[in-house]
Amino acid sequence: MGLINDDFMLKGKTAKILYHEYAENMPIIDYHCHLSPRMIAENYKFRNAYDLFLSGDHYKWRLMRAAGIEEKYVTGDADDYEKFAAFAKTVPLMIGNPVFHWIHLELKRYFGIDEILSERTCGEIWKKCNGMLTSDEFGARSLIEKSNVETVCTTDDPFDSLEYHASLKGFRVKVLPTFRPDKAVEIGSEAFVPYVRNSGANGFSDFKRLLGERTAFFAAAGARLSDHGIGEIPFCEGDAEEVFDKKMRGESVTQREQDVYKTEMLLFFAQQYKKYGFVMQLHMGALRNNNTIMFKSLGADTGFDSVGVSCNVTNLSRLMDAMEQRGMLGKTILYSLNPNDNYALSTMAGNFNSAPDRGKIQLGSGWWFNDQRDGMESQIKALAATGLLSEFVGMLTDSRSFVSYTRHEYFRRIFCNIIGQWVDDGEYPCDMSALGKIVKGVCHDNAEKYFGF
Repeated sequence: MGLINDDFMLKGKTAKILYHEYAENMPIIDYHCHLSPRMIAENYKFRNAYDLFLSGDHYKWRLMRAAGIEEKYVTGDADDYEKFAAFAKTVPLMIGNPVFHWIHLELKRYFGIDEILSERTCGEIWKKCNGMLTSDEFGARSLIEKSNVETVCTTDDPFDSLEYHASLKGFRVKVLPTFRPDKAVEIGSEAFVPYVRNSGANGFSDFKRLLGERTAFFAAAGARLSDHGIGEIPFCEGDAEEVFDKKMRGESVTQREQDVYKTEMLLFFAQQYKKYGFVMQLHMGALRNNNTIMFKSLGADTGFDSVGVSCNVTNLSRLMDAMEQRGMLGKTILYSLNPNDNYALSTMAGNFNSAPDRGKIQLGSGWWFNDQRDGMESQIKALAATGLLSEFVGMLTDSRSFVSYTRHEYFRRIFCNIIGQWVDDGEYPCDMSALGKIVKGVCHDNAEKYFGF
């Protein structure tokens, strides 16, 4: 029996029943990911196993660097097999890391491979995967369909044409855009002024007008979510137009001035999202691009980000309260990359829940460095202890990989194991009707209702 067997990570009788009878075959709603809509539209064919498993995957790159692998074999000019072999050599060292489980789930579910990837098995696995990748069954769309996916929500800039989404109207799986206006909010970035100029905006009011029009455009294209990546949550009221004009004149702006502008823009976007029925996602607490040399060499999202400080809950409270007082606080999901924030964010969500919405404000799933067993269990238990776990909208991939849908299986096994243990310990009745409804809700049904897919 291989590592990935039927009862992988399922410890008790109830957990096994809940997973196999209720969770295992539920369709997937991937409401937040970074898949390329172009690759989906063009039904991209992966050239080999490196291209499928490692290209763009900074989770794996970080581990290779930690193992002392030269950058040449991570993101450099080594050939694809050399890079795959360097990764394979690293895999047996990954004890306790979710990537060890993820890569073997991927090999098992998509290629039927039970062997542990290692320096010894690398050549054989490379050959088998590459042989199967020549089939039309392994194009980008086929992989999505094979994964039992219903809906995919990509992450897109407000000024994206969404042409690839439009071309996918006939695809069996819904592929919808998500409105991600970080470049319009991050006024401290060097890219801010060129971004505004490229938009064609004539001043602050016109910039907001254009962004409002783009929100409407995304809504017409089927968008149901927005997303904001925020290192530290701001709340500072003042003259945002003055700050905008100062920046556009090429002058430096202080941190306080940046916070004034960011606060105004978050309030503006909240109003737009309420108007169009978007769910607002706030991803907080990432400390990005820490290694300047590597950032200049490779750019963003290449494995040089880390967990930042805890969320400024006071500012978050004031921001959400301002939205509520102005009648613009709609459905919102709160994520922090710092797991110490789970209780703070879960209890903050409870401050603003209201009828008729069920679970209007959500504690987001274990995100990025937290989408592993300990992170997921901590998030699940914090939500259960301070809110209603039964209303949770569940897992997402947050990934650029077309085989990362196994992360939903990983989550479902962990989730069923937790609540199964509670039942086996006599802390909740062994009522399969009630338990099955909770499991199906968290795995699929809650997200379908919450986002309106």
